[in-house]
Amino acid sequence: MNLYNKIINKKEKVSIIGLGYVGMPIAVAFANKVDVIGFDVSEAKINLYKSGIDPTKEVGNDIIKNTTLEFTCEENKLREAKFHIVAVPTPVNTDHTPDLSPVESASRTLGRNLTRGSIVVYESTVYPGVTEEICVPILEKESGLKCGVDFKVGYSPERINPGDKVHRLETIIKIVSGMDEETLDVVAKIYELVVDAGVHRAKSIKVAEAAKVIENSQRDINIAFMNELSIIFNKLGIDTNAVLEAAGTKWNFLKFYPGLVGGHCIGVDPYYLTYKAEEVGYHSQIILSGRKINDDMGKYVAENTVKKMIKANKQINGSKVAIFGVTFKENCPDVRNTKIIDIINELEEYGVDVQVVDPVADKEDLWREYRINPCTIEEISDVDAVIFAVPHEEFKTIKLDDVKNMFKLMGSINLDVMKEVAATSEDFVEIDKSENVLIDIKGLFNLNEAVNQGFVYWRL
Repeated sequence: MNLYNKIINKKEKVSIIGLGYVGMPIAVAFANKVDVIGFDVSEAKINLYKSGIDPTKEVGNDIIKNTTLEFTCEENKLREAKFHIVAVPTPVNTDHTPDLSPVESASRTLGRNLTRGSIVVYESTVYPGVTEEICVPILEKESGLKCGVDFKVGYSPERINPGDKVHRLETIIKIVSGMDEETLDVVAKIYELVVDAGVHRAKSIKVAEAAKVIENSQRDINIAFMNELSIIFNKLGIDTNAVLEAAGTKWNFLKFYPGLVGGHCIGVDPYYLTYKAEEVGYHSQIILSGRKINDDMGKYVAENTVKKMIKANKQINGSKVAIFGVTFKENCPDVRNTKIIDIINELEEYGVDVQVVDPVADKEDLWREYRINPCTIEEISDVDAVIFAVPHEEFKTIKLDDVKNMFKLMGSINLDVMKEVAATSEDFVEIDKSENVLIDIKGLFNLNEAVNQGFVYWRL
């Protein structure tokens, strides 16, 4: 009886190492079919799961409460499993070089508890060669076992899109790979238990690693192109959204949009590829150029906010700006590597008092990472500018009249009254210049409506 049959007959278990935005949905999905051990080094996170709370919001509290998944932070429990999936993050250092410490640490932990006959599959995004050249030696050293003899390895890159309720683990074709045909077959069959869309069997582990790292690199480059277009059209006084809407009527036009590129995928993965390229003597041109454009967009938004505030006759130093949304993307609590922080830091350099509103963000992570305590919508008042940075569903019910009430007293005065007074008072003409500044990065509001209501309006 091979490992696949033992697992489906519940004679062996599956373990998931790393219960975050990627690992948690995988663990829950497998727990519906087989016996699963869910391991994470964070005791606090494990306790939350055990109490039925899903901090990632990826699967929901109800599912967590009812899953048969065994949660643990005790590493020796990994010895009870024979099929191990490593799903830990792979960030970059401040110099944009790969930070492999989480995947190396996970490999050491697993290695100490690895038993003969096991298969280890990595899901973490890495550059080609990491699984076999970095992770396998760690597993061998810690376990005293020999790869290819005592245990096997595979690689199956995660494709989960945090916050996306449509493209889920079950509905996305899964790339799988193994160190040999036998391993590949077992890995493929085990993943087919939970992936309804099926699997794609890659020719090698390096092919699978490379496929993953270029997926996000391609998206990063396309968004960078849109951001560059936005910069150009802004200088030309042309609305970028209108241009993209017109161009999008052609059947083969790729519908990407400008925006801030953060998180632990698109904003990170290209650096893994360019790092490996440098190792073999090639200096990336297109990929790094795209990265530079996207990395600078937070500063660009902040600079344009200041320009619009000056146009609206605002005093910059000591002004107050409210930013709606601080997570790296909409409808997701993850604040890691969010580019909204670049906007905040740049505005604070100008002496601006920044207030953040985000009902979705993980408040503990927000404080731990950036020392930010978010406000509620009701607490926002007397501001000089409002930036809608992340289009959470919670923000889509906010109307322009609601936004107007957040500004200083002048912003809430009826425009018709202002015009009448302005026609009879030269002094009021100067006050009339102090308009409400609305920065709408992703275009939540209608441009014409905003302008007609007296906003100084700007978007990418």
